[in-house]
Amino acid sequence: MILTLDIRPEVQAELARQAAAQGRPLETYAAGILEEAAQLPSGAAPKANLIDIGESVRGLLSDEDIDRLFTRNRSTGRPVDLG
Repeated sequence: MILTLDIRPEVQAELARQAAAQGRPLETYAAGILEEAAQLPSGAAPKANLIDIGESVRGLLSDEDIDRLFTRNRSTGRPVDLG
């Protein structure tokens, strides 16, 4: 659904600031606020996205911590027995 809203410029600026602080597009951030405000009945669970799911842990680990915890084997080759 597309919804067009007329809001004051200072409200738009604040929403844009909050969205940027979370690394989300303004439209996605504003839609999330509206969905929360709607308070859907418990039987109709809203769809979750990965950004919202990860919000509670955002910023807990630095990039260096993540690199140290989650590494991969960079070797693409496998040992070959030609004998």
